[in-house]
Amino acid sequence: MQTTGPGERSLQTPRAAGLAGVVFALLLAAAIVLIRLGIPEGADAITPQGFTDTARRSAVRTALALVPFAGIFFLWFLGVVRSHVGDAEDRFLATVLLGSGLVFVAMMSAAAAAADAVLATAHPPGSTPGLPTWDFGRHLAYTLMTGYAMRMAAVFTCSMSVIGHRLGILPRWLTVLGFLTALTLLFVSSNAPWAELAFPAWSLVLSVYILVVGGRAG
Repeated sequence: MQTTGPGERSLQTPRAAGLAGVVFALLLAAAIVLIRLGIPEGADAITPQGFTDTARRSAVRTALALVPFAGIFFLWFLGVVRSHVGDAEDRFLATVLLGSGLVFVAMMSAAAAAADAVLATAHPPGSTPGLPTWDFGRHLAYTLMTGYAMRMAAVFTCSMSVIGHRLGILPRWLTVLGFLTALTLLFVSSNAPWAELAFPAWSLVLSVYILVVGGRAG
């Protein structure tokens, strides 16, 4: 952020990056919806012979193409979250917030890369994918996304809610929503379809709140 003299206005990074948070939430939600539409039964129900529908494969490939852009916008969103917290942030919780956010992006990118790799290598023209390759790839991608990435998202959500509650920078209803989202991601997302949408929904609400607060401050 550019430093300005007395009486001058600084760059409004919360408003600019708050828009990035909205874009991230929409991109991640779109990717999750496309994945669920393309693979509604989950990883265990998919067989290489059964996954031949062109529309389903296209939905999955489109979702995988959206994931890198969602990760890029999430990094901007992470920046505005820390900017919104300000200099009074707790170093311990700030470290957890930053670390969990970076690991979330890494896990999400790894899951997309694994899924893209198995689609590219398991479906060469005129051949049937081998079962070992298919089983390893689908379980790796599915576990990284619904297991590890969503749990890191839960840590990110919980730490942000704790920071917001301690410093009073978030309203009570938003901190409660954050804790409920974290519990959903920790204990429900691996078993309940569509539960992953809780994270982009919370991110969208938080981004809109930061935009509103930034607009009032401006």
